[in-house]
Amino acid sequence: MRVLVFGAGGAQGGAVARRLVDEGHAVRGLSRTGAAPEGVEPFRADLGDAGRVAAAFAEVTHASVMLPLEFEPDRVAAYVRHVVDAATRAGVRRLVFCTGNRLPVAETGVAAFETRRAAARAVLGSPVPAVVLCPPLYLENLAAPWVREGLAAEGVLRYPMPADVPVAWLSHADLAAATLAALTGDGLEGTALDLGGEPVTGPELASAFGARYEEADVDAFEAGLAAAAGPRTAAGVASTYRWIAARGRDLYAAPSGGAKRLGIAVTSPAAWASALPRASR
Repeated sequence: MRVLVFGAGGAQGGAVARRLVDEGHAVRGLSRTGAAPEGVEPFRADLGDAGRVAAAFAEVTHASVMLPLEFEPDRVAAYVRHVVDAATRAGVRRLVFCTGNRLPVAETGVAAFETRRAAARAVLGSPVPAVVLCPPLYLENLAAPWVREGLAAEGVLRYPMPADVPVAWLSHADLAAATLAALTGDGLEGTALDLGGEPVTGPELASAFGARYEEADVDAFEAGLAAAAGPRTAAGVASTYRWIAARGRDLYAAPSGGAKRLGIAVTSPAAWASALPRASR
């Protein structure tokens, strides 16, 4: 395969790109900055530039697509249109689109969910053979400095999720394994697959770190994220946590058959935590 990986300069896309290189595939990594992991051909492009997106697909046979943390509907729709048009013209054999989150069954009015729902529909409705992957929360979120500080200083794991809400978690490495399987597996075209392991509550999650759990204030979480990612991105991400607490407490508790369908094993929070350097726990 010659695979175009979107977001190769980031955490999730980088993990996918590295896994594909390790498996011996030729990988071109698209990012806004041109950053890409070792062994990946870097390609600098903005998804708003249809010409650059089309150029990125030259001689590509497969694609792994994830969108940046942009939630303005018209802009996201344009990004997806540019990707689908370019992939169609290039004759891509399979495109795997990662929504970056699970998608609630009913519409929510939350742009972070609904822009990805519209994107998934557009991809699956296109002429390109496609698979959609819907991950839950990423375990790597728990390696953020504001989480690590509480663990190290107080033995407290703080996260903006009610303690009694069951949450499935997924590592970036597992996302990479799922993407590889979705790119190469038979009979997967046209499917949307939820990913994630066995859901755990906040206290069960904290126990994997030898800690106790506290629900973090979403406003404080948003303010901290705004400092790193900007206020628009932070507001979009925080809106998903507010919706889950108020109306979507079962979003990450729903049964996930995606991993089984793809034939991959999902890393448990306990196993992931045990692999961390001691200073990070």
